[in-house]
Amino acid sequence: TLEGHADWVNASTVTPDGRHVVSASDDRTLKVWDLETGRVLATLEDHADRVSACTVTPDGSRVVSGSGDHTLKVWDLESGRAFATLEGHIKGVSACAVTPNGRRVISASADKTLKVWDLETGRVIATLEGHAGRVRACAVTPNGRCVISASGDATLKVWDLESGRAIATLEGHGGSASTCAATPDGRRVVSASTDETLKVWDLTSGRMLATLEGHAGWVTACAVTLDGRRVVSASTDHTLKVWDLESCRALVTLKGHA
Repeated sequence: TLEGHADWVNASTVTPDGRHVVSASDDRTLKVWDLETGRVLATLEDHADRVSACTVTPDGSRVVSGSGDHTLKVWDLESGRAFATLEGHIKGVSACAVTPNGRRVISASADKTLKVWDLETGRVIATLEGHAGRVRACAVTPNGRCVISASGDATLKVWDLESGRAIATLEGHGGSASTCAATPDGRRVVSASTDETLKVWDLTSGRMLATLEGHAGWVTACAVTLDGRRVVSASTDHTLKVWDLESCRALVTLKGHA
């Protein structure tokens, strides 16, 4: 159990080498933890509001964070220094994701847009508009060509990163879409919602393949395992569930959070 934040923890991400985890909190800080010892290695402080999102670049050298202060910050993971602030959103940043080549950052915001940023220059390359509600989450496909967004308007959208155009809208959730994750082969997307379910979608056709039911509260987060066979979901019912993506059956329920 990693303890040290003074308020809610909103997001976490593991470095590519598997040695460290970075967490983002309502206490306006990020923390870098050693996964072997559970010790805090660094506290990253510079945001003026809650830190809602964090992601690590593929080379493991930088952390990108998103905040309620409407900005993203880029941090050097070794020194803990913020060396860039990305400004352009007019409301809080809900989520962020880095493309596989490490050159672009995509951010999702309560201002109902996503923005695509050049990570080297900090410049906005494109603004993706089309959702009718706050954009709560975003995920980049493994080939780096598309981004999937999840919104409070109960839909997901698939965007072409080259053109900035929405190429599909995925509809079927009965509540706000809270997060999304692409499978490693890039063929499917898993989404989670306040309707207490997860859904599995075919990314090419936009067709819903399955609905995963079993949580007794909002599903707030999900992640796909590296082999693409399992999905792990987190819920306000204080549990996590591990699902088999082939059978769409819950394999185990993890309990322990209060």
